[in-house]
Amino acid sequence: MAACELQQGMRNSRVKIWTVANQKGGVGKTTTALTLAGLMAKRGKKVLLVDIDPHSSMGFSLGFDCDELPYTLYDLFTCPPKFTSRFLDRVILPTQVENLDLIPSSMALATLDRELGHQEGMGLILKRILSSVESQYDYAIVDCSPVLGVLMVNALAASSRILVPVQTEYLAYKGLERMIKTLLIMQRSKNNDYSYTIVPTMYDRRTKAAPESLAKMREEFGDKVWDLVIPVDTQFRDASERHLPLPQFKPRSRGVVAYGQLLNYLVGLDKASIGQLVR
Repeated sequence: MAACELQQGMRNSRVKIWTVANQKGGVGKTTTALTLAGLMAKRGKKVLLVDIDPHSSMGFSLGFDCDELPYTLYDLFTCPPKFTSRFLDRVILPTQVENLDLIPSSMALATLDRELGHQEGMGLILKRILSSVESQYDYAIVDCSPVLGVLMVNALAASSRILVPVQTEYLAYKGLERMIKTLLIMQRSKNNDYSYTIVPTMYDRRTKAAPESLAKMREEFGDKVWDLVIPVDTQFRDASERHLPLPQFKPRSRGVVAYGQLLNYLVGLDKASIGQLVR
């Protein structure tokens, strides 16, 4: 394919989809998604957050009572494809942060594996949903639950980049091994080379476990591990209580500085990938 055709295709598929996933809970997935989205919004990018975790931590962190919403992502998964665009207008919520919208989750999503998991094409529904809004956003960031099922499969299949946050301690490291095995299995079954970055989170240099876990992570996974770390920062909790991403609450906090470095790194990877395609 000629370079001009590739560039035209990229213009027609504007939105970049980043999925934040790990098969262990409590490692900073929602924090990572929210903070990166907040930074992008501050930089003038139009961002769509997609919460596919039935616990709805993303929505609650932004001030929505997801149990009381009339429409959620569940409706997009269960409605006939021809009605997706109509439901999107009802499901997508503007947040109090400029340039940042949300597709909220609901507990009903936990039933999808039982209700619809056997249906053909079930793993590509999210990709179809996001294709309906690709001209309206620069980025979509998908926040996964830690459960390997139809929701995570959808998120991974839709992604242009996968971020795997890993708390720098032993048990979280074991969860990382399972997540990478999942990516490799999907890579073989879908014939798709998933681009993923491992992000060390909640790093506390005062402990013995953090540097030991980080060193082991780098030894085993090499350049798939981001060169820097996300430090422990209590401001993340305070920002959640104010229903704001941390960049909008405390823009100079050390957590925001670290995620800003991560965002610069990821944007650089995307630019390098595009450059390789158009050569």
